[in-house]
Amino acid sequence: MAINLQRSQRVNLTQRNPGLSEIIVSLGWNPVLNNGGLFGALFGIGDMPNIDCDASVIMLGKNDRLLQNKDVIYFGNLSSHDGSVQHSGDSLTGSEEGEDECIKIDLNKVPSTIQKLVFVVTIYEPIKRQQHFGMIKNAFIKIVNATNQQELLHFNITEDFAEKTSLLVGELYRDETSWEFSAIGEGIRAANLSEVVRIYG
Repeated sequence: MAINLQRSQRVNLTQRNPGLSEIIVSLGWNPVLNNGGLFGALFGIGDMPNIDCDASVIMLGKNDRLLQNKDVIYFGNLSSHDGSVQHSGDSLTGSEEGEDECIKIDLNKVPSTIQKLVFVVTIYEPIKRQQHFGMIKNAFIKIVNATNQQELLHFNITEDFAEKTSLLVGELYRDETSWEFSAIGEGIRAANLSEVVRIYG
């Protein structure tokens, strides 16, 4: 049975699941209902573009520092240079149910120089489109055993992130010989992924 995490809760992923080597990290969210009804037709409300959320992974070395730009995995760089992290690609609007973007990770292939993987969700052009995470509902992250499709962890993000344009969802990090996951769920005002990455520069 999957563990339902709360914000700031941590769990040792590989210690609880001996032999775990490949995982699928899925991030999902539901789009804003874009329907202004009668008043929308009269006053132009409801024709706001769909919110395009993008899931990314930032691979960090010691002291939470980015070692090279290739260690940022997103829709423009779908695979890490070593092949340990594979991104499913961009979902432009979000689906009504289920995962929107998935990231497959081979824990055994992650280089020893990498100590932490940070999972981030950003909004495409949030300033131009006047969009923020207060407009997103039912955001979540879950981790599945890629071998048998067993769901291991699930974290529903229920806080209101009005005016926040980027979301730090969770972290997967080394603890000596094992991997632990920490549920973060923190909204920040970063206009794009590049601004988030600068935090770890």
